[in-house]
Amino acid sequence: MKKLFLAGIMQGSRLDNAIHNQGYRKTIREALWQRYPDVQLFCPYEMNPNSVDYDDEKGKRTFLDSVRAAVESDGVIAYVPEASMGTAIEMWEAYRAGKPIWVISPLAANWVIRFFSTRVFRDLDEFVVFVTSGGLDSVLRE
Repeated sequence: MKKLFLAGIMQGSRLDNAIHNQGYRKTIREALWQRYPDVQLFCPYEMNPNSVDYDDEKGKRTFLDSVRAAVESDGVIAYVPEASMGTAIEMWEAYRAGKPIWVISPLAANWVIRFFSTRVFRDLDEFVVFVTSGGLDSVLRE
């Protein structure tokens, strides 16, 4: 069974302890499962929905476990509507491990997005069309 890591903005540049809307995760998951019902998704938010309330030790361990999961996956899908340091680190480590990285972001000029992405999609709609038309077949149906 193939495993994908679902990276994406959680806190971004927020100055408070809140989290950005995570609805994008459902859209991505549904598109993937429509075409690839057997794909296993590792979603750090779903595994740790209250992570902003973790103490430093648990928070650090959780983040490092997520980075490790990205590296151990068969590929990474990253949603980056604005800068996200955590997502950038997950992308960097996945890139160093030779994993494909599909990024949904308007930040195509950003070096992390430009240099470490297998492919960049302007928005969720473009990514969903790619997935539902078999764009991930070469990775998920090997």
